[in-house]
Amino acid sequence: MILSPDDCAILAGEEGETRARMMEILVALGKVYGAERLIPIASAQVSGASYKTIGRWGLDWLMHLDANVSVPTVLNPVGMDRSRWREMGISPEFAEKQEAVLAAYRRLGVIMECTCTPYYLYVTRYGDHLAWSESSAVAYANSVIGARTNREGGPGALAAAIIGKTPEYGLHLVGARVPQVVVRVEGGTLMDDPAHLGALGYHAGKLIGSRIPLFEGIRPGRDHLKALGAAMAASGAVALFHVRGITPEARIFSYNTEGLEVIPVEFEEISASMKKVPVDAVALGCPQCSPGELSRIADLLEGRTVRIPLFVFTSHDVARRHPDVVAAIEASGARVYADTCMVVSPAMERFGTLMVNSGKAFAYVPGMCGAAVRLGTTEECIATATKSPAMSP
Repeated sequence: MILSPDDCAILAGEEGETRARMMEILVALGKVYGAERLIPIASAQVSGASYKTIGRWGLDWLMHLDANVSVPTVLNPVGMDRSRWREMGISPEFAEKQEAVLAAYRRLGVIMECTCTPYYLYVTRYGDHLAWSESSAVAYANSVIGARTNREGGPGALAAAIIGKTPEYGLHLVGARVPQVVVRVEGGTLMDDPAHLGALGYHAGKLIGSRIPLFEGIRPGRDHLKALGAAMAASGAVALFHVRGITPEARIFSYNTEGLEVIPVEFEEISASMKKVPVDAVALGCPQCSPGELSRIADLLEGRTVRIPLFVFTSHDVARRHPDVVAAIEASGARVYADTCMVVSPAMERFGTLMVNSGKAFAYVPGMCGAAVRLGTTEECIATATKSPAMSP
């Protein structure tokens, strides 16, 4: 790698031990992946924020770091709502450890926003170089916005945040962003709920692995795209996808797909995964809900009363900016929690079966929460939680 004089000075320890260690991480990553240089980043998003996932040893490592981040940096969801953890059923012991994790990041200058949807928090632009960790955030940034980030591990993202740079390899390079497989969807016009796109993503991710797909036959909106990418990142390892006529880079890359494998997918294959089984609780917001998704949930809950636990997850910033919508949801008996999600919170481990509207959650809940899972549309989830007949939104 070619390092600037400033990079070399950091590596030599002239700006402190922690910055030197962080530069060592970046240089090692660059050498492994063949990067020629480090490039500046606009922002970072760091995983390894829930005590449930990093545990004692991760916390100990964080507490020994002594530096400040150089770019706007937020965290992935943590294991609890920071102000309502008692209500969630979180133990004081877990809460104490989670607060210690947050304190360690706060000391590094990380913004105390715990979200898998950082693109709702601050403006991310086409072409921006980022160092984001959370798989669904990475897929959204690359695919829907046209920014550029690899799927960073927690230490790599934190190193990039502190140094303000990341190695230039992988999806930071235009040549690495071309489609590698075509997914042709039949009956895509029937997919009118994010759950349908989540089911499509769950199915497609298992077929395409880490390849970059170009989708044909669907016309998804932004929340649908979020669901599609999140599910493919969970069931496969997709960090970038294109949708013909929709996503920003599709116009660049979709004109030449000759010779690519074509995978046909029919709507019936997708809907077949949405089996009806009894559930103990319903959880929405994986990735965390957008303002539009919150509003739709509020509309569907109007005049209804929750009969089994209904959890809605969003970011603290989105909840703060839409208090009336949050209040309308909670008037039904549902609960809206910020900072966390159904996957990384121990609060969900007490349920035997969860119903979700997310392909990502459908992939992660069994392993992360030890629960069976049912996938349904948002409308079906609300109907199940209120034990009411499904109604058209």
